[in-house]
Amino acid sequence: MTGDFGKDYELIDTGGFEKLERFGKYVLRRPEPQAVWPKNDEEPLWNRSDAWFKRDGDNSERGEWLVSKGMPDQWTVDFNYSKMRLTMRLGMTSFKHVGIFPEQENNWRFIYDAVSDMRENPSVLNLFAYTGGASLAAKSAGADVTHLDAVRQVVNWANENMQLSGMDNIRWLVEDAMVYLRRETRRGKKYQGIILDPPAYGRGPKGEKWVLEEGIAPLMDACAQLLDPSCGFIVLNLYSMGFSPLVAENLLRNYFPYAADDIERGDLSFTDRRGNVLPLSVYARFFHNTIGH
Repeated sequence: MTGDFGKDYELIDTGGFEKLERFGKYVLRRPEPQAVWPKNDEEPLWNRSDAWFKRDGDNSERGEWLVSKGMPDQWTVDFNYSKMRLTMRLGMTSFKHVGIFPEQENNWRFIYDAVSDMRENPSVLNLFAYTGGASLAAKSAGADVTHLDAVRQVVNWANENMQLSGMDNIRWLVEDAMVYLRRETRRGKKYQGIILDPPAYGRGPKGEKWVLEEGIAPLMDACAQLLDPSCGFIVLNLYSMGFSPLVAENLLRNYFPYAADDIERGDLSFTDRRGNVLPLSVYARFFHNTIGH
């Protein structure tokens, strides 16, 4: 599956365990463990990128940015779909990330369309919510959004993106996802949309340990108790290289059996100029509505 981020994103080339991308007018060179094929040595931008995340040995997550003259610390890109108008602030982080995962545009469109097809002001919960693209997609379609992440800095970043996009009134939480889900279950809360993008490994704000393979089943069980079965959607995104779309689909099928016929699954990817398709994450999702508009 490929997307279209307009003129603000392009995957230029891939290979040699790296990817060459353009965000806005700036070209970035970053590690990519799945790009096991050779790069295009004739592509001059490999050696003329505006910023290069040089790996620390074999660790693709650790390293340092080598930045050319004129490369800003922060800049913005725009994403437009239907009546949604998002502006996202980018910046170079110590873990090679820049503030958006462009392939998630596909899920953003799905979220926007699902919320648009529901009753007014559905409640949407975004877990492991990072810098808020999915939260903004739901908010721009009219949802009452709760945005949760364990890292305060990225929640502040998401708040900045909300303001840049001309929105307000998203509920921000710095909390462990499972702690919050259990509390909401005790309260009898129901959501009409839940978005999940759990990492392979992580820590909660109080040091809570998260391992995807161990935590995903209880996480899905908790979400199943909170999602409105009459009208609701789930988006499950997984970046772990060991998981396929079938794994994500099976999770939804087992914990939301009433929506089995509504589930769609796939890979999120981009294609470079040479036609190499780079898989970036897998997803399964559904929108189940038994009460009409």
